[in-house]
Amino acid sequence: MAIVEVKVPQLSESVSEATMLQWKVKVGDAVSSDQILIEIETDKVVLEVPAPSAGVVSEILVSDGGTVIAEQLIARIDTDGKVAAGPESAVQPASSASASVPTVSSGVQAPASSSMAGVAMPAAAKLMADNQLAAGSVSGSGKDGRVTKGDVLAAVAAGAKPAAIPTGVPTSSLPQVAAPAPNLGDRPEQRVPMTRLRARVAERLLQSQATNAILTTFNEVNMAPVMEMRKKFQEKFEKEHGVKLGFMSFFVKAAVHALKKYPVLNASVDGNDIVYHGYFDIGIAVGSPRGLVVPILRNADQMSFAEVEKKISEFGKKASEGKLGIEDMTGGTFSISNGGVFGSMLSTPIINPPQSAILGVHATKERAVVENGQVVVRPINYFAMSYDHRIIDGREAVLGLVAMKEALEDPARLLFDI
Repeated sequence: MAIVEVKVPQLSESVSEATMLQWKVKVGDAVSSDQILIEIETDKVVLEVPAPSAGVVSEILVSDGGTVIAEQLIARIDTDGKVAAGPESAVQPASSASASVPTVSSGVQAPASSSMAGVAMPAAAKLMADNQLAAGSVSGSGKDGRVTKGDVLAAVAAGAKPAAIPTGVPTSSLPQVAAPAPNLGDRPEQRVPMTRLRARVAERLLQSQATNAILTTFNEVNMAPVMEMRKKFQEKFEKEHGVKLGFMSFFVKAAVHALKKYPVLNASVDGNDIVYHGYFDIGIAVGSPRGLVVPILRNADQMSFAEVEKKISEFGKKASEGKLGIEDMTGGTFSISNGGVFGSMLSTPIINPPQSAILGVHATKERAVVENGQVVVRPINYFAMSYDHRIIDGREAVLGLVAMKEALEDPARLLFDI
């Protein structure tokens, strides 16, 4: 008998532990090499743990919801094993000091043919757990039959029933899922524990508020020139580069333009030192099923409009699928948050530590403005830039935002860097 160990992947230096989400296999299941066995959530990303070799799962050492560290042993695979016969309930996982909760049938078996039919995506898996739906109870409409968030929502709307608690298993030892809404008539409540990502976001935002002297400056931007340029070249741009020309590439280029003029906006605080960065790594705030994430456009000053759009599109897709890696979100010297995609008119964004400034972009709306003594209608976007007043004076902040405004109201400036 040849036993292969399954271990937790290496975590980033700033991440000490992670949470087991949901086993997709159970003891006795046949698995193929590189088949995804479980997803592990850190406070930054969701990591997939593949089978290191084909065989049969002989042991599961840490149950769903367990806390683990890098390189910790979580399962064993018998490469010479055969699929166990008999009822599923006869197979029990081994106990673990780090997770005393026994594994309850919570994963979807993936056959040795590597078919992903029935496997729940990260957002879908969480939603199934929140609604106490048994694995395999929802049909998948995603790629290769994977279960999507929409599939789960449809099942819930259709009246899918929560999974029954197996006999002989005390309820106190079951994996923690969202508590069912108490019977309070027309005033229901539901208690749901924070995910690691949500808890980490909360921690960092509080840290930012507590340690930075945050001040926000505002300006209005006439988006007509950008909109006209975009309309003129949209079709040719998409045909040439295979991606749509959006507004974010203009925002990124305008931000880099301003950061070059006022380097302190691209700096950070380290103790009593100011660190001026000679590169421009722009964080783009993206909403995902797991919460807010900020992937990084590295060396944005060296990227073309097409490269920016392609990378942002890639980030959006990876975020929706829970596929953003630690390397995608590490670092960053300045961030952009586009609440306008959700209809926001104005906001005061919070700085993403250890950065010292962040640009908030909002919805573009037709508004009455005065030009040359005349009231005219223009597509206006209100920009807000929050900055750390400990190292950035009002002058640099205001002039930096004005530089962005001027670049967008006369996009040719971006071509000549003036």
